Amino acid sequence: MMKFAIETLLGNEGLRGFWFPTHSPERRRMDGARKIVCGVAVLLACGLVAAAQTQAPGAHQAKVAQAATSAQHAPLPRFRFENFTTANGLPDNHVYAVLVDGERIWAGTENGLAVYENHAWKTYTTKDGLAHRAVLTLALDKHTGDVWAGTMGGLSRISGGRIDTYTQLNSGLSNDVVYGVSVVGEEVWVATAAGGCRLNLRSGQWTLYNERNTPMNEIWVYGVSATATKVYYAVWGSGVLEYDQQTGRWDKYDDPDGETEMVLFKDQGLIHEIVTSVSFVDNILWAATYFGGSRYDGRYWHNFLTKDSGLPSNFINVIKGVDANRCWFGTDKGLAYYDGANWAVYRPSLTTGKPEMTVRDAQGKTTPVAVTTAPAHNYVLGIDFAGDDVWVATAKGLSHGIRQKQ
Repeated sequence: MMKFAIETLLGNEGLRGFWFPTHSPERRRMDGARKIVCGVAVLLACGLVAAAQTQAPGAHQAKVAQAATSAQHAPLPRFRFENFTTANGLPDNHVYAVLVDGERIWAGTENGLAVYENHAWKTYTTKDGLAHRAVLTLALDKHTGDVWAGTMGGLSRISGGRIDTYTQLNSGLSNDVVYGVSVVGEEVWVATAAGGCRLNLRSGQWTLYNERNTPMNEIWVYGVSATATKVYYAVWGSGVLEYDQQTGRWDKYDDPDGETEMVLFKDQGLIHEIVTSVSFVDNILWAATYFGGSRYDGRYWHNFLTKDSGLPSNFINVIKGVDANRCWFGTDKGLAYYDGANWAVYRPSLTTGKPEMTVRDAQGKTTPVAVTTAPAHNYVLGIDFAGDDVWVATAKGLSHGIRQKQ
């Protein structure tokens, strides 16, 4: 059986704690990441980076500065984190995805789909019709209330307690390994290990998207964000693909310098080709990669790296935009929040394991904030919101961040 698990996840140990099948796309991207990291070390030793990242100030920089000024006095949110594990009802501590559905909270775990309602957990498994025990992604159909679960063995639809499953054998699903799903109107957009696809709920027709009919060079698609106007795919090694709902045309956003080892041109395009997650909100594209994050407003790019932002790590698993200026980042070294100018990081300390919160202001000053709780683990895989609260899926439990009054 194919195994998609995180056997030992320690915040300070980076990729060492992963185990993936030899021929899986995960192993491929991990091996690629290791090679790239080695390349970065060599290039930095040669001193090539400093001169290459100089950019003349312009209108975009002025806009960024203006946004920073307006946001710099806004207090960053503080949370009291409540953590859920197998000890209090979760079927497994490895939580890949979380979905807020009104008063219900859905959690995709390594060992089933769990739903939290009325202070109790219920778990759906393959015995109930779930496609596979490992649930990697979740999406809500806001019109019908149906929940869509992408798994390691197909796509499942949970509707009124009934589960219908789509696989390569019984449908037009492009691959049974489903990394992302997004529902808009009567269409379900899916990201799989062999390209993207779309299901029209009215007609039942499937449309496949791969290297034959889109600009993608690689077919490992790790995330999708669909709206009524645009659809974005996060593709390993092929950047971000954009589909225009009105014209039916595709566009592609690449790393403009073509260098996977370092950033040659700051804020001139997508930060890196290995894209893990996308979020499109308020006409702003937020993109996560294993080498930093990017924001795109349709004209200008702004990139985020640990060296010039409050990111705790450039290795970003998931990104979730709140609006045009605010965004959450789930990394391998903690949960980060960006308000358009300032940053906050929430995590167990990398050295002591004790709860910590740090704030980085627009001028780059970092300040610790005394807290008594933190997310269950530093390795963050999923994020969703419930009003002012935040829910966080981690490698060792599910966390509910309850916003505190300040």
